[in-house]
Amino acid sequence: MSRESPVRDGEELIGMPVRDEQDVFAMRKLGRDVAEAVGLETQDQIRMATALSEIGREVLSERAETFVTFLLGQDGSGQESLVVRIGLPEQAAIQTADGVTLAGRLVDAIELDPARGTIGMLKRLPPGRQKPSAEEIRAKLAKLTPTTVLDELRQQNRELAATLEEVIQLNAELQETNQGVLALYNQLSEELEETNRGVVALYAELDEKSAQLREASAAKDRFWATVSHELRTPLNSIIGLVRLLVGPGGEPLADEQIHQIQLIGSSAETLLNLVSELLDMAKAQAGRLDPQPSQVDLVALAERLRMALHPTGGARVRLTTRIAPEAREMLVDEMMLTRVLRNLLSNALKFTEEGEVALDVGFDAATHEVVLLVTDTGIGVPEEHQERVFEEFYQVPGPIQVRTKGTGLGLPYARRLVEAMGGTLRLSSAAGEGTTVTVRLPSRDDGVPAIGRVLVADDDAEFRATVRRMLSGVAAHVDEAADGLVALETMAANPPDLALVDLLMPRLDGAALLQRMAQDERLRRVPVVVVTAAGSHQYPQEASAVVPKQGLRRDSLLAALRSALGQTEAR
Repeated sequence: MSRESPVRDGEELIGMPVRDEQDVFAMRKLGRDVAEAVGLETQDQIRMATALSEIGREVLSERAETFVTFLLGQDGSGQESLVVRIGLPEQAAIQTADGVTLAGRLVDAIELDPARGTIGMLKRLPPGRQKPSAEEIRAKLAKLTPTTVLDELRQQNRELAATLEEVIQLNAELQETNQGVLALYNQLSEELEETNRGVVALYAELDEKSAQLREASAAKDRFWATVSHELRTPLNSIIGLVRLLVGPGGEPLADEQIHQIQLIGSSAETLLNLVSELLDMAKAQAGRLDPQPSQVDLVALAERLRMALHPTGGARVRLTTRIAPEAREMLVDEMMLTRVLRNLLSNALKFTEEGEVALDVGFDAATHEVVLLVTDTGIGVPEEHQERVFEEFYQVPGPIQVRTKGTGLGLPYARRLVEAMGGTLRLSSAAGEGTTVTVRLPSRDDGVPAIGRVLVADDDAEFRATVRRMLSGVAAHVDEAADGLVALETMAANPPDLALVDLLMPRLDGAALLQRMAQDERLRRVPVVVVTAAGSHQYPQEASAVVPKQGLRRDSLLAALRSALGQTEAR
């Protein structure tokens, strides 16, 4: 039998024998009176009386007499309590009876004491209330008048009626609470439905805006295509006619006429270059600049630029070029590199009134990059303007800028072209102390692998574009996939020579993609370089190599490619 705490005896208050059913009624009434006298609440008085009557009936069912004693005692923690002990007949087995179980639910503790032959019950007195002494309680109980069975039944009925009234009241309160909860639920449902309608409307509006943006982008592309045709064609015609007029075989012209026609030709060529720059800027923003690498003689390229641009600086400015022997040739898009260097050197000469403008080309063996430095002794760029000079059409305010012509496209255009070729462009300067522009471009050499087709599987479009640029001059074809399923479809159509796979992708992640590749006869031998933000030990065993995604450099990527391809060849 379970018990919450030991039942400790105390001072005896009153007792009575229980021999028949009438005594059970009397015991019940006495229990309620004692409970009231010691200070228990009304509901606790009824609980104690009911518990006594239940155990009294169980004892009488054993056809035995008993004696009940009421005491002012304590529980195991020392809290003052009402203790009731009821004697048990010998060999009684009522500890598992239903009446005892019910009584245990009505009091705070109940226990069977075989040594004393009693069953004890305990009801804790409410704390913080002034309680009468045992002597005062006994005096009060002595004044009680005997009661009949009928009186006790009437009292029980009154208690039942009071309890029923409380149940009815509680039920009414519960119904009221339920109505409140239902009303709140309905209100929340309406608000949620209204919110959902708003979200649906927002999505519809976003879809509409996206469609408008796509239409605007398509219209812009059509506009640039039209501009390319409608402006370049007449400009080329003007330039061709000018060359016919001033070239050999033409009609003799006066010096002033030649001068004016040359001005027309120069203006047409300037316009044509500006249109080309604008179109290339638009292509770069759309990610449609596609470098066409070829072997370029940098010595010859630098000399052509020096001869073409040297007069721009005047007699007080020297234009020099220095090419390191190990950087005499490189694999690069010659037209793009020419435009980059022409813009950088023209800018340097434009803002240098005296001194030197120099082009220095070297090779960084650690990163397998060609490093091109354009330095000048000109007016420099104040620190607060050094980032803004890469914004389209922005020009640093100053007296020289007012006197010189320009559109503010030179540096932004050069940076776009360099990034399209897989390189970087950085500017360092100080006002009045000149400027240095550093261009770093990937260069093919014997240490850089040559690959036919590479697949880049990553859900980050910007990262895919960065890797594509880094693979310039390394891979003949670069396929892209935004998730694992698209990667599988792309590889099924054109199996790559190598795959770069991100582990965290939607629909089918990198680990699952590698497992699917291992199950495919055509794809199981494709070397895989895992590109991930996780540590190098956290990648699938099917991977041939791993590179960190954060701060990825071209040299570390190429080292991973060499490792992956080397493992495949060794198999």
